Amino acid sequence: MILTQMKASVCKTTVCVENGARVRAADRKPRAEEVALKFGENLRRCRRRADLSQEELGSRASLHRTEIGLLENGRRVARVDTLVQLAGAMSIQPEELLEGIHWNAGGDATAGQFSISRPPPPPRRRGHS
Repeated sequence: MILTQMKASVCKTTVCVENGARVRAADRKPRAEEVALKFGENLRRCRRRADLSQEELGSRASLHRTEIGLLENGRRVARVDTLVQLAGAMSIQPEELLEGIHWNAGGDATAGQFSISRPPPPPRRRGHS
């Protein structure tokens, strides 16, 4: 009985990963949100560079404009097919939408995790003297 209770307690606080490693559920959500936010930043940057409104991009990618807004605001994560549609609609490689999003593989006893990198700040412009 004690073993059953312990297993139930462990299952509430961890999520099993295929390789047997465990990731606490509390640790997964913030990482997923960071990934969604970074993807959204990339999408917005690429859309603006392509000089498209959310509505224009949505039309080209066969998505509703509200879906574009949800993706850009990090409130939704794109599926692979959506990623390809968006990239194709902006005539860019899908990798551009994934810039700064990296997966670090875990070991035998540890789970892998995402890491998010920020681009370096643009160089400061010096005034003309």
